[in-house]
Amino acid sequence: MSKDAPLTVAVIGAGIVGLCATLEIQRGGHHVLLIEPGEPGGRQAASYGNATWINPGAIAPISLPGLWRKVPGFLLDRTGPFTVRWRDLPRHAGWLARFIAAGRDWDRITTSARQRYPLCKDTVADHQSYAAEAGVGHLIRQQGLVYVYPDRAAFAAESRIWTMRQELGVRFSEVEEADLRRLQPELSPAYRFGARLDDAGQIIDPGAYCAALAQLLVSRGAQRFTATATGFAFEVGRLSGVATDRGPVACQRAVIAAGIGSAALARLAGDRVPLISERGYHVVIPEPDVELGAGLMPSDGQMGVVSTPQGLRLAGQVELADPSAPPDWRRAEILLGYARKMFPEQAKRFDTAEVDRWMGNRPSTPDGLPCIGFASRSHDILHAFGHAHTGLTQAPATGKLVAALIDGREPPFDPTPYSARRFAR
Repeated sequence: MSKDAPLTVAVIGAGIVGLCATLEIQRGGHHVLLIEPGEPGGRQAASYGNATWINPGAIAPISLPGLWRKVPGFLLDRTGPFTVRWRDLPRHAGWLARFIAAGRDWDRITTSARQRYPLCKDTVADHQSYAAEAGVGHLIRQQGLVYVYPDRAAFAAESRIWTMRQELGVRFSEVEEADLRRLQPELSPAYRFGARLDDAGQIIDPGAYCAALAQLLVSRGAQRFTATATGFAFEVGRLSGVATDRGPVACQRAVIAAGIGSAALARLAGDRVPLISERGYHVVIPEPDVELGAGLMPSDGQMGVVSTPQGLRLAGQVELADPSAPPDWRRAEILLGYARKMFPEQAKRFDTAEVDRWMGNRPSTPDGLPCIGFASRSHDILHAFGHAHTGLTQAPATGKLVAALIDGREPPFDPTPYSARRFAR
């Protein structure tokens, strides 16, 4: 419990980060108001459509040395795993420049990996605990995650990242071809080597999980407000409430966890954060005639391939575009192409299936780190956004850090790298 009187805390956003933050803030004895325009776990949320991975080894940012050479390809090749829409290039040019600079040398990548690791390392155990509390422990699966390669040479080409994982204490096992065949007999022989993150896992139905956490929070006293936050109100220099499109919500603290909508609120709280939409796509193939134990990631496709209750899900693809732009469903077709390549014996079945296609907006900063910590305008407002494609993994640690800062307790790890003020320098 908090050493001081309980506070009324408004958490803006009921995606996975907002839900985990609410859980941890409640543990401090505070009353939480959860402000979210949509249904928690609904299709509108980035938390709904991810690759389901909870991965202690998610330490590497997307931007790596040499990436700048590939930027022309991002613009010209609409079928690659990373693409930029031409019409959105002018508005994203500054972000792209920062993005490339963040990964320009391996010293920077090593630093970033060390800063990302505290957000990732305990993710499976934390989600297992939350799921048990919510009565949905069956939604957590811990059978590892396997990166699959055409051969050992392709794995060796990524050796720096794997060495960083090993140095941080992330366990992994090399999987030779014979073991890969035993592990997943349906997998194409084009993939002959694997690296298994032994302690990683999945939340097999993220939408149902988020809905269950929201129900748990309400059962413990949280109040839901179906509204969109639009600003903040202050009295005598202290936060007095959150303005919404359905009227004011009185509170003493506020947490911005509104995903792609966080940048506008952060600006009102004194911080200009270069946050853009890293639009992600997924396809779900019902009754695919293939059941995966461990999730897979093909090195040539860079997407998560997992079994879910709804079917085989392939999730990934990075498209930098305006959040309001219509989906480019060619991205989904690319994912289906990889499904056919990975599981050729099931390809005809995939062709006739009623495939579910989804697109969502993942909030991304150029340096691969989220914004967590006090806002510049007021310490009554805290940031908790910008997790890009690792929000599911990093949400529990983010919630614990935010709750500690609200309580004035010693943080579980150094919050300095995640301060939004880094973008003002």
